[in-house]
Amino acid sequence: MPINVPEGLPAIDQLERENIFVMSDEKALHQDIRPLQILILNLMPTKTDTETQLVRLLSNTPLQLNVELLRMASHRDKHTPLEYLLRFYHSFQDVKDNHYDGLIITGAPVEKLSFTQVDYWSELCQVMEWSKKNVYSTLYICWGAQAGLYYHYKIPKYPLREKLSGVYKHQILSLAHPLLRGFDDYFWAPHSRYTEVRKSDLDRIDELEVLAVSKAAGVYLVGSRDGRQFFITGHSEYDRNTLKKEYVRDQKRGLDVKIPENYFPHDDQRKRPVMTWHSYASLLFSNWLNYFVYQKTPYDLAQL
Repeated sequence: MPINVPEGLPAIDQLERENIFVMSDEKALHQDIRPLQILILNLMPTKTDTETQLVRLLSNTPLQLNVELLRMASHRDKHTPLEYLLRFYHSFQDVKDNHYDGLIITGAPVEKLSFTQVDYWSELCQVMEWSKKNVYSTLYICWGAQAGLYYHYKIPKYPLREKLSGVYKHQILSLAHPLLRGFDDYFWAPHSRYTEVRKSDLDRIDELEVLAVSKAAGVYLVGSRDGRQFFITGHSEYDRNTLKKEYVRDQKRGLDVKIPENYFPHDDQRKRPVMTWHSYASLLFSNWLNYFVYQKTPYDLAQL
């Protein structure tokens, strides 16, 4: 089934080249079924890349989705023209009276700041509080996961000695959990971050369950036991070349960063990166949509 996104969104061209069925607003009006309402709060500076990555993963489902994009009005984006944001993105004031089946909150390159130093922290807290009554299930990614764990459960983040960058092997701790249905015992996922949350802190919160971990990268996936919140500390949505782009960017900035681990063949950055995580990422997102969004939310979202 198709993904319905705002008319003219640049991601459409790339997704159609991949034979992903993307439907315009006008055509979707003629569908008789109720689509799932999905809101994406995109905090990444590379807006178009992140839009494409997330819509690609959301498309791996027989369900029809209406996808809306949300921005932080209190933040001045230096990488995306204001005209683009006004055309494709809503402010929180635009959506605060709406209800959604699912919400995705992305990462952001602000890990080295304390949460309260982030210029849009107050507005983000409003969104996270609002989500408890206006969204059935929320998926938090990377820094977004750290922000969500801190806001909802007071879980702190800790600085790492150096940037964690690469693709890492993970072990599932709860094989029967529906979010991980169809996964193998071990799976791969990218990480790109300077901070971490610790399992010892998470284990003290009865409402939370750690679902997957990595010996090298630490905690990867955490879920609330009621299925209303999931926290992913990595970047399963990343494309093949995203870590490469970040590595080259950091080098140009003069940062002392190591080559991403388990990524380039023989650590040779001239070679094409090996993609070992896409099938697991697709399964993760489709399981979230099926088991924790579609099968749980009421038909009438006003009853949420």
